[in-house]
Amino acid sequence: MNINFTLISQAIAFSIFIWFTVKYVWPPLLRAIEERQKTIADGLAAGERGRHELELASQRSSDVLKEAKQRASEIILQAEKRATEIVEEAKKLAKEEGDRMIAVAKADIAHEMFSAKEALRQHVAELAVAGAAKILRREVDAKAHADLLDSIQEDLK
Repeated sequence: MNINFTLISQAIAFSIFIWFTVKYVWPPLLRAIEERQKTIADGLAAGERGRHELELASQRSSDVLKEAKQRASEIILQAEKRATEIVEEAKKLAKEEGDRMIAVAKADIAHEMFSAKEALRQHVAELAVAGAAKILRREVDAKAHADLLDSIQEDLK
């Protein structure tokens, strides 16, 4: 056999093999490689987006936490203010009730004092009539007795 013929036939066979590989084998391999590269790139991009979203979520959660703490302090301040208002209202109502009770007691005292004065006047008038009757040593008639009591009461007022 001729070495040149073998070399040329091997070169032709190799060329056919390269043509067949480039035509039929290489495109699916390139597509698979490109798809794999795209999948990897998408995965990396998704990871980057996830990390970015995690940072945003962390920032939002800290903002929400700050806002919640601020709102809680506002609520506490409002509650303390309302408690103070309630205490002041209770003090005011208690003072008003005490003033009202004092006024009622003063009115009762004035009424009792007036009643006592009237009873005392009546008693003094009766004693005066009794004393006058003893002095005169006679009994005054009932009409004269009533007139005398009324005039004495008027004088005492």
